[in-house]
Formats: sequence, C-alpha cells, structure tokens
Amino acid sequence: MLKRLGFVAGGLMVVVVALGHAVMSVPKGEAPAYTADGSLMAPAHYREWVYLSSGIDMAYTASQETEHHVFDNTFVNPISYRAFLATGRWQDGTTIVLEVRGGESPVSINKRGSTQSVKVDAEEFHVKDKGKWSFYRLVMGTNSAKLLPVGAGCQACHAAHGAVDETFVQFYPTLLPVAKAKGTVSEMYLKEGQTSK
Repeated sequence: MLKRLGFVAGGLMVVVVALGHAVMSVPKGEAPAYTADGSLMAPAHYREWVYLSSGIDMAYTASQETEHHVFDNTFVNPISYRAFLATGRWQDGTTIVLEVRGGESPVSINKRGSTQSVKVDAEEFHVKDKGKWSFYRLVMGTNSAKLLPVGAGCQACHAAHGAVDETFVQFYPTLLPVAKAKGTVSEMYLKEGQTSK
C-alpha cells in the first residue's frame, strides 16, 4: 500500500509517494480537459510551455526526399517537465504538444535553408491521463482535438519504439540524458541500438 503525504509549496499541492517518487499536482491551466463528446480541449497557451525540441522532415519509414519541408516543434506542460527532471518519468496529467509548420525559403534576407511558416499546419497532443496515453489531433479552426483510435499507427509505434513510457524522449536532447541517468530508458529502445551520446 502506498502512503501519500501532501504539502503546499509555492502555491502548488505536492504529493509525495512513499516509494520516493515526487508527483506534482497539475495546475488547472495545464491539466487535460475534455468536451462532453470526449474531445480534448486544446491548450490555448502551449507555446508558453517548455520547449523540448524541433525536427525537420522527420519520417519513420524510408522515403524519397521532398521539396516541401516540414518542421515539428514539441512542447510539454511545465509541471510535468519538472516531474520528469526529478524522476525520469512522465506523471499523470502530462500533455505533449506536436506543432507542425511548413518550411519556407527564401524569406527576408535568408537565401539558404528554411524558416518556419507563420501558419500552423497541424497540432497533435499526446496525453497521459489516469495512467493511460492517448493521442488527439486538432480539428483545424476549432479548439478541440479528436481522439485518435487506439489502432491508429501512433499508439503502436510509440509503444514499440518510445524511449520512455511510450514517448519519443530519444528526440528530446535535454531529456534523454535525464532518462539515462535515472535508468528509465526502455529495454526496447536500448535493443534498437539508438543510444544517443
């Protein structure tokens, strides 16, 4: 049986589990919220959250080069980021946002390479709620994101290849060393031989 002790620190309720893992209460503005039909209410200010990384033209299968470049920007709610730094794990209430923007060139004085477009092409959300991960895709022009079916490729791919708890921490250069130091990197990921230095 786990014992929980609660105390207030800096205006936030912090719960300490007897096993030694700090679980931080997720503030209302960061906690997942849902509509009556089960859609996720997209967090309005996720760009004020913690930036994790960007990728360009990422693909999980071999494919031909494309002329249209795509940037993926990833953010996570701040309290979950701090909990990850402390434990190497994602706590309940974690929301990871994937923002997709097109690449543009030339722009202004830039004549080589690509910059990110002002227009957001897509937003996806990876949410851990009640101990389970779910994926949502924003319906553009609205503030709600539809739940993707469990059978969709996202869930299976993340479960099979995620470095930590069904998430692609291997692509977050500031968090992978934390996971390695805490010993929370998955066996599956280690077997794939994708251990970044």
